[in-house]
Amino acid sequence: MNILTSIFHKPVHAAIAGAMAFALPVAVLAPVSPVEAAQGDLDKAVSALRGISTMKADFTQTDRQGQTLAGVMTLKRPGKIRFQYQKDVPILVVSNGKSLTMVDYEVKQVQRWPIKNSPLGALLDPGRDIAKYGKLIPTSSSNVISVEVRDPKHPEFGVITMIFVRNASAPGGLQLTNWVALDSQNNRTTVRLKNHRYGVAVNDSAFSYRDPRVTSRRPR
Repeated sequence: MNILTSIFHKPVHAAIAGAMAFALPVAVLAPVSPVEAAQGDLDKAVSALRGISTMKADFTQTDRQGQTLAGVMTLKRPGKIRFQYQKDVPILVVSNGKSLTMVDYEVKQVQRWPIKNSPLGALLDPGRDIAKYGKLIPTSSSNVISVEVRDPKHPEFGVITMIFVRNASAPGGLQLTNWVALDSQNNRTTVRLKNHRYGVAVNDSAFSYRDPRVTSRRPR
């Protein structure tokens, strides 16, 4: 189970799903012919992610049962990310560039994963993961690029499929719009991004957290 799918294994989130289940885009059911990606698009995807110095975006995160959470994602190179969930979800997911940490303030629990063991490693270290383990997947439009990243020697690390849309205003001309993370137990999590803000001021303190296991309120 990866850090994104594990969040949904808590009863507190079931009540949220009904209110947000219809916020997802409706899929187009008409049959379409797959479009092969252009040569060099894999390198362009790597460059697009590397070109993000800082970014904030609103996100929705949905599991395979349709339970959905929302919040704000903050990204900073190299390797830092923060998922700040809606106010009624007492959970924080944060990476300091070395490991991913999930902090559950409700049960006062902290869990850590090495970045390389998470599908999010491809997002946080695109040069290593995408260039070495990524492949292009045909899509329904020449304006959409789909990149699947998996380590065949470590299936336990899971798979992440990232979707980019060509956008001249985004770094590298590609905008990451969503991704699907699949862990080794076939638990699927879909994250959709909107309202991207590039080059915003982000202090490194955004990637620290208050450890609920200690009486001291000093951030980690």
